[in-house]
Amino acid sequence: MLKRLYYALLCVWFCTNLGFAENKNKGSEDVLSVIHWQAEQRKFDYFFYEGLNLKAAGKYDAAFDAFSHCLAIDSTASAVLYELSFFYMQLNRPEKAVEMLKQAVDHTPDNFTYRMTLASVSRNIGLFGEAAEEYKKLTGQYPEKTELNFYLGEALSQAGNIAEAIDAYDQLEAAMGMNEALSLQKFRLYMDIHEKEKAFAEIEKLAEKYPTVSRYPLLLGDLYLENKDLDKAYACYQNAYAIEPTNPYYIVSMSNYYEAKGDKAASEQQIRNALVNEELDVDTKVGILARYIARLQQSKQGMDNVNVLFNELIGQHPEDVDLKLMYGSFLSSAQDNSEEARFQFQLVTEMEPDNQAAWQQLLNLALRLEDLPEVIRICQTCMELFPDAPEYYFYLGIAYYQQEKYQDALDTYSAGIAIIPNENGRMKSDFYGQIGDIYYQIEQIDKAYEAYDEALKYNNKNVVVLNNYAYFLSLDKKDLDKAARMSSQTIDMEPDNATYLDTYAWIFFVRGDYKLAKIYIERAIDRDTTNSSELVDHYGDILYMNGNKEKALEQWKKAKEMGKESEVLDRKIAEGQYIEE
Repeated sequence: MLKRLYYALLCVWFCTNLGFAENKNKGSEDVLSVIHWQAEQRKFDYFFYEGLNLKAAGKYDAAFDAFSHCLAIDSTASAVLYELSFFYMQLNRPEKAVEMLKQAVDHTPDNFTYRMTLASVSRNIGLFGEAAEEYKKLTGQYPEKTELNFYLGEALSQAGNIAEAIDAYDQLEAAMGMNEALSLQKFRLYMDIHEKEKAFAEIEKLAEKYPTVSRYPLLLGDLYLENKDLDKAYACYQNAYAIEPTNPYYIVSMSNYYEAKGDKAASEQQIRNALVNEELDVDTKVGILARYIARLQQSKQGMDNVNVLFNELIGQHPEDVDLKLMYGSFLSSAQDNSEEARFQFQLVTEMEPDNQAAWQQLLNLALRLEDLPEVIRICQTCMELFPDAPEYYFYLGIAYYQQEKYQDALDTYSAGIAIIPNENGRMKSDFYGQIGDIYYQIEQIDKAYEAYDEALKYNNKNVVVLNNYAYFLSLDKKDLDKAARMSSQTIDMEPDNATYLDTYAWIFFVRGDYKLAKIYIERAIDRDTTNSSELVDHYGDILYMNGNKEKALEQWKKAKEMGKESEVLDRKIAEGQYIEE
């Protein structure tokens, strides 16, 4: 039986091969093509899923390589093009990302995610017209996704197609119903194209639809007030009052109304009435006062009267610490009354010793007034109250440094570094930078450079450390190539910083490249806002080496007049020639 079965199979094989003998070559090619395609597909699938896994694991460089391998195998793979667009966005190459997304959409035009991403990225980089076109296609493809009209409206308005944008918002409103955000958006657009009647009609429709909500007539009144239509504004405010007499926004709006009429007494009386109103809680009163102050700050008028209002409110609520903090901030920023501000903040720290906001305000005042004993007192207290807050170590170290207590400053910074979380590399970098400055000040130069190196390990873009490190190397005439590289980085980051430009100029001076030094020192002088005598002195040195001795002498004399005291500067002026420090 087995022999007969084997014989039958052999015959079938023979007949099959005999019948197709003439197509043998063609068949072989087809088979090889299929085998090759299958091999390439397996390779593609391997790299694609490997790329997804690497991306999920945060190994972005390897993931990018994997997806790039996929693209080399199949340049039309939309999924790969989409994934690669993500990496180009991360690499700050949005134009390349858009190019990839366009290809993905071309190859798979019905994919919602690809087209939506293309529209979003295009809009983010200012291609508003192109973004709008993509959103239009999406609204056509997915009419049930009515929210797409919102994105379409935004893109159209950004592209300057206001009328089309309003149409998109109208379609969205027809699908979702009227709401405040849409009405306000259409209001703004109508105002942009100077169709005021249609603009105000949008807010009026809101007020009509929600007649028991006082916010809408108040909003409408404020808009009329901005448009200097006082009669209509007043009518809206009275409508709002009839709906909700205790609405605090009504009080502020009426105060603004009287201010617009030129009746300042009535304007202030509105605020006073609110502050003595027993039906209003303290938070509402604080909000009213805050909005009133903001309005006064814009007009820069009547700020002295605010003290009376604060005192009235504090008299009513003597235990409210937020009110004292607000008053202290007002005294400090708006009236430059540091002593009274300090009194308010100090009261809060006595009432709530763990109120870190009050301590921070006290510290800010002490730093601004350069009251070093007070800075030390506050920092030492806060180090006990908030043992995990390294910022107090930082400012304490600054205070010790300015008092020339260098070892105390070093000990403070070392203790502070010990409590900084490892993930906060920027703060560690700042601490090591301060340590480097101190070591240089006490002429322990090698330790200073070690500290700067440590600072740059934690943050290689610490611009202050890069500048100081580069400048001190130039003074020591050491590693000038390294100094130039670091100084160049600071110029890239802050091209108009006079101090950094001066450092860069000085490095060229030390290297003997006087022409480049002159270019950068003149740029530094042009951008200097501090009247630095040091820059002027350097300018004189650089001019001298460029052969302009008369002008160099002028700059040395100018540096002297600006307050720079130096025996070397006196000699340069007396002898009329450059003398090295």
